[in-house]
Amino acid sequence: MTATLASIGTAAVPGAGLIMLTLVLQSVGLPVEGIAIVLGVDRLLDMSRTVTNITGDVCVAVVVAKGEQDQTEKATSAA
Repeated sequence: MTATLASIGTAAVPGAGLIMLTLVLQSVGLPVEGIAIVLGVDRLLDMSRTVTNITGDVCVAVVVAKGEQDQTEKATSAA
């Protein structure tokens, strides 16, 4: 639950996931020193998270733009 809430508030910039991971580790009582173990492979994971996050943002923007275009076309044809 904590990880889900943290992921919603994560900025869409590279490296932000590491900060959220630290907060999640603290909230579940794990030592923050464990982040050093994750840090070695986090760069590869961070690139994947960033691509996924940006792709999701782009998909939502396209859907919203299409919906607004449909609404505009309906409004102009009715007038």
